Order: sequence, then C-alpha cells, then structure tokens
Amino acid sequence: MKALIEWQWKGYQQFHQSRKNLLIHIFAVPAFLLANIGLLVSFIRGFYLIAPLMLVVMLFSIAVQGKGHAQEPVASIPFNSAGNAIARLLIEQWINFPRFVLSGAWWRAWQTSAQGNQNS
Repeated sequence: MKALIEWQWKGYQQFHQSRKNLLIHIFAVPAFLLANIGLLVSFIRGFYLIAPLMLVVMLFSIAVQGKGHAQEPVASIPFNSAGNAIARLLIEQWINFPRFVLSGAWWRAWQTSAQGNQNS
C-alpha cells in the first residue's frame, strides 16, 4: 500500500496541471470524502435509505474528476484492474489530494496554470 501511495504521489503534480481539473478536484474530493463518511455513518446508524444517495454522490464525484483529468495535458496512467482502480481512487481521495492541498502544491499548480493561461 505504501508503495502505491508513493508511486501515485511521485507523478501527482504532472497529472494535476489544468486549471479546470484543479477547480473540479477542490470541490469534488471533499464531496467524495463527505459522502464516503456519510455512507459509513448511514450503515452504522441504520439509515439505510441514505446509503444510495451517498453512493451516487461518490460516483458523481469520481465521474466529474475523470472529466477533469481529460483536460490535462498529461493523461493519467490507465488502471490495470478493478482492484487497482479502487485502490488508486481511494488513495487519491483520502491521502494524496489532501496532501497535495495541505503541502501548498495545489495552490502552486493553480498559480502556474494561471500564468500559462496568460501566455496563451
């Protein structure tokens, strides 16, 4: 698991350069995280009717992020299995995107993308 986290982090910046993708991620990842927690809480508390809504929010968040990644100049590395997809998506949502934001890398990428837009 640690190797996958570090592998994803190593290339994270190059796959998150587009201003549109950065903007999508800053809203979609927290939505995914809240829905993920909401799903867990709905099962623990027995609020089973809320669980499908939480799944829809999670899937929508991932789909929107996929559209954002399509805007990137460097394409994401394809998943090689369903397990790989689930692991990489959860690692991105819970570990590497928060790390990207908290380290200041998201803000630097945002500023760099703005400079690139001015030069176009």
